[in-house]
Amino acid sequence: MIERYSDHAANERTFLAWVRTAIAIMAIGFLVQKFDLFLRIASGSLNARSLSERSQIVGDIAGLLLIVLGGAMMVLAAVQFRKTTIDIDTKEVRPGPGTGLDIILATLLFLLGAILFVYLSYTVINGL
Repeated sequence: MIERYSDHAANERTFLAWVRTAIAIMAIGFLVQKFDLFLRIASGSLNARSLSERSQIVGDIAGLLLIVLGGAMMVLAAVQFRKTTIDIDTKEVRPGPGTGLDIILATLLFLLGAILFVYLSYTVINGL
């Protein structure tokens, strides 16, 4: 049996939860990017007012930022997983990592969500 198996299993479950979250954020970024493309095509085929260049750029940047944020989360999750694995196996007591990184990632997600909300609100108010 692996020494401290339950601690290692909990660490692995946490890592996999972070990976699932990162994949979901990347998928949302991809969806935002494709939805922006859909809006461009729909506005052109319905003879509607076309989207402004700034509006298109906001959608593209938001989608790409979400994809990059998801990738960064995956890398940080792997680093944290490895560090925690080493900490579990050591005999000495070490302080926890704290919540700084979690708060930074949550803040970035909130800001991107707010930007997308403003972008979609602007798009709806201006009628595509």
